[in-house]
Amino acid sequence: MEKSGGRRGETGDDGHRLLNSEFSAATVRRGVPRPSRPRDGHARRFGSPVTEGLASDPEDSPPAGAAHAKDSPFGPVLCALAAGWSRLGRELEADRDRWILWLPVGLGGGVALYFALPAEPPGWASMATVGVPALLMILLRSRPAALAGLMLLVAVAGGFALAALRTVLVERPMLTRDLGFVTVTGRVMAVERQPDAVRVTLADPVVDRLKPAETPGAVRIRITGRHPPPQPGTVIRLRTSLSPPAPPAEPGAFDFQRRAFFMGLGGVGFSTSRPELVEAPPPGGWRAVSIAFETARAYIARRVAETIPDPAEAGVTAALLNGEEAAIPEPTMEAFRNSGLAHLLSISGLHVGIAAGILYHLVRALLALVPFVALRWPIKKIAALSGILSALAYTMLVGAPLPTLRSVLMTGLVMVAIIADRDPLSMRLVAFAAVVTIATDPEGMLGPSFQMSFAAVVALIAVYERVGAPLAELRQGLGWIGQALFYVGGIMLTSVIATAATTPFSLFHFQQIAFYGVLSNMIAIPLTSFWVMPWSLVSYALLPFGVEGPALVAMNWGVRGIIATAEFFGSLPGAALLVPAMPAAGFAAVVSGGIWLCAWTRRWRWWGLVAIVAGLASPALVARPDLLVSVDGRLMAARGPDGRLSLSRDSEGRVADTWLRRDGAREPDEPWPEVGTAAGGRLRCDALGCLYRLNGRTVALLRAPDALPEDCAAADLVIVAQPARGCRAPLVVDRWRLRREGAQAIFLDPGGIRLDSVRGLRGDRPWTGLPVPP
Repeated sequence: MEKSGGRRGETGDDGHRLLNSEFSAATVRRGVPRPSRPRDGHARRFGSPVTEGLASDPEDSPPAGAAHAKDSPFGPVLCALAAGWSRLGRELEADRDRWILWLPVGLGGGVALYFALPAEPPGWASMATVGVPALLMILLRSRPAALAGLMLLVAVAGGFALAALRTVLVERPMLTRDLGFVTVTGRVMAVERQPDAVRVTLADPVVDRLKPAETPGAVRIRITGRHPPPQPGTVIRLRTSLSPPAPPAEPGAFDFQRRAFFMGLGGVGFSTSRPELVEAPPPGGWRAVSIAFETARAYIARRVAETIPDPAEAGVTAALLNGEEAAIPEPTMEAFRNSGLAHLLSISGLHVGIAAGILYHLVRALLALVPFVALRWPIKKIAALSGILSALAYTMLVGAPLPTLRSVLMTGLVMVAIIADRDPLSMRLVAFAAVVTIATDPEGMLGPSFQMSFAAVVALIAVYERVGAPLAELRQGLGWIGQALFYVGGIMLTSVIATAATTPFSLFHFQQIAFYGVLSNMIAIPLTSFWVMPWSLVSYALLPFGVEGPALVAMNWGVRGIIATAEFFGSLPGAALLVPAMPAAGFAAVVSGGIWLCAWTRRWRWWGLVAIVAGLASPALVARPDLLVSVDGRLMAARGPDGRLSLSRDSEGRVADTWLRRDGAREPDEPWPEVGTAAGGRLRCDALGCLYRLNGRTVALLRAPDALPEDCAAADLVIVAQPARGCRAPLVVDRWRLRREGAQAIFLDPGGIRLDSVRGLRGDRPWTGLPVPP
């Protein structure tokens, strides 16, 4: 029996006894005779709601139909099922005030279901999935277990419909083939400085050799050479290569094509030519506002580069001021990733919350200094309003990326709660923020930023609900030394909780764990909160007057300390642990278990730990491919007996990096030889190609089509980058198949050969067009 917590659902085994006793006492005081207690289960089942509610313990009565079930051959089973269903209803009713927390969970499940479909659903299907469970919910509203399940089903259907609607709204043409070098004219909407290049986003491009109906809404081009970067808002013309966004490097890997589709990017390119300015009228409306903030961001980056000579320090400082991470050198980025501090470079809830919090406390303190104002005006609410405005301004200055928009929404809700005299840290507030975020940006729910930010917040609030009051009592009466130790302990506890909550997402998306993340964050977060961010606000205030130099220098002192922390912890042995990719089913189990653990308050919440453990163990239960083939057939990988991958050629590109990272490896095994063996003897090569043998199967991996006649007659599977015309092997992966299906993952199982492809996993969706060579 759990002790009463003063809320419905925490009053014992079923959550009804306290309500029943209070109602009974009230009826006696008012002179109303107390209804008689039903004498048997039959009267209880068919009695009035009042008599049912006044029963001393609903658990004493058998479930409906139990008497008839005892006469059945399956009586014990049916009775057990009936008792389980009754217990489920009581548990759900006891936690009824937590049902609202499952609304964003249902919406998210519907979004995930939509993106998992192999084909685009018809429009009427999305609407029908909402109506049927909604009708059933109305009919079965008196049954708690059924009602809770149907409410969740309605939310799932709503999320599905929102994702489908979002796809229709953002759909624009995407390139389906490499165009080679073409002339592109477009308006510069974004400029990102990189260590050796500049990357620009052109809106409404005009591309030669493309009809208007085939032209994407925006393209992104990387420009190298000693050319001055174009200014935001200008219209430029340049000669550039242009190709579709890259598809996944292997089935299940990160899908940049899908991300580009929802960003409005229909093509990417590379140019070495000098951009040519084109006369054009200035833009208007919201685009003009966006360009104005983009111009401010470019000005901030230039002033930081002029003030801070070190490229790494300048890049990190600029990233905190304008949100651009592209200028940070790769070794510094690697140190931040390995030390668990990469989240400090991505503008998120931490930065927005600090910016809003600093201005909130500053305005409140200044207003409190004026007695007339402090005694007559609601200074706390005025300060909260200023916090909202500062969060919005900061979000626009860092480019308003989607993670920051989610953060400003959450921060704004906290400030609104302060204005409304409500609890600013509650699960309901987080649920509302998640609902709004999913409704406005359904595809963002699939990304690590959304998942990790909400996972950390939900975990922190779930723990706070349990230990917040005892910790507050413990803090009272502490001296300054005790307060300091309490603060350090709070940072440590917060870091441990946030790290534990976000680690599964890091494993799934990045296949990496920062072993020293808790320790590095204990140093870097206070440094960011109490030194770097305050000086960043001072820099913002001084930038319009051109006297921001001293503030940037002071801010950089803190940035230098953060970089030193990242480099120290990132260089320690075992700082970054790489693990094989987690399967989608295992990730779903971890997420479901974590939500179950945090959303409920009853003892049954601990069942979530079972799902979490099962999901974390899933990478060890899933085999990795024996062979991998890139979408163009130019890169292949073979697995040796020790589990390591051997690449067909030396490569440091995106595809090879993805294969190795999802394998939990940093370096590949020895490359394929011109003549000889590799992959632990499984692979034998000559001038025309290689043969890979495993489990009685033979795979021919050809370098030239000259070997096709011989290998097609002897091999179980033939892989060649050119068309394999006339090949009669049982299985063939050639240029045409790669063009249709994308990269291949090949499993040589004892029972046969299994081919998994990118298109087979993604299906035929608006964003799944594969690039076709020119």
